[in-house]
Amino acid sequence: KSTHGAADRVINQILTEMDGIGAKKNVFIIGATNRPDILDSAILRPGRLDQLIYIPLPDEKSRFAILTAALRKSPVAKDVDLNFLARETKGFSGADLTEICQRACKLAIRELIEKEQQRNEQTAMDSDESNPISEIHRGHFEEAMKFARRSVSDDDIRKYEMFSQTLRQSRSFGSQFRFPDQQQQPSQGGHRGQNNDDAINKNILPTAMSLMASITSVASLLDVPVQIYYYGTMLAYSGML
Repeated sequence: KSTHGAADRVINQILTEMDGIGAKKNVFIIGATNRPDILDSAILRPGRLDQLIYIPLPDEKSRFAILTAALRKSPVAKDVDLNFLARETKGFSGADLTEICQRACKLAIRELIEKEQQRNEQTAMDSDESNPISEIHRGHFEEAMKFARRSVSDDDIRKYEMFSQTLRQSRSFGSQFRFPDQQQQPSQGGHRGQNNDDAINKNILPTAMSLMASITSVASLLDVPVQIYYYGTMLAYSGML
């Protein structure tokens, strides 16, 4: 109970702070989570975090941009093809790609240290000699890829996609609202809507009657009681059929 009480107090404080900055201008509140299924519904109400954006895993172009940004301060050899690396890391997140780059850098530094140790054992190192700069070669990335793993599984991706689809469906229900034309008289609005309903009923009624006849026929053969209701544009039946 104490844990839930603390969580409720934190959420209430967040909501209070969010509602309090409404009068200020040029203030944007952005939140990110990998557990959208446990978000409090009060945070998602209109006026708060009401604009939800599903950000999937990076595509090939985004993966190349992430690799380039992660290696912008590292000496990368010319034999390293980042485009090929981005193409072969489908399903990897930004953190996974960063880990690959960091591991490749560590392998290059370790190789440089080992070469320096061997060099010191063979001959004394000249104090005026500049230290060589080790580049990150393709072999370092190949070795780093042996330890690479995806942190987001296919099941997690399907779960996020299903949640995003469910959320879109839950917010997509609404009425087809249109203002009447200025040239149209207000008294004609009711007749126009009535004409539309009559047209819909005229098109649906034959299908509904045929469907009712089929259900009744099958019910009589199976000796199953069934009740059919027709609500203008909606057909429903009740029974064990």
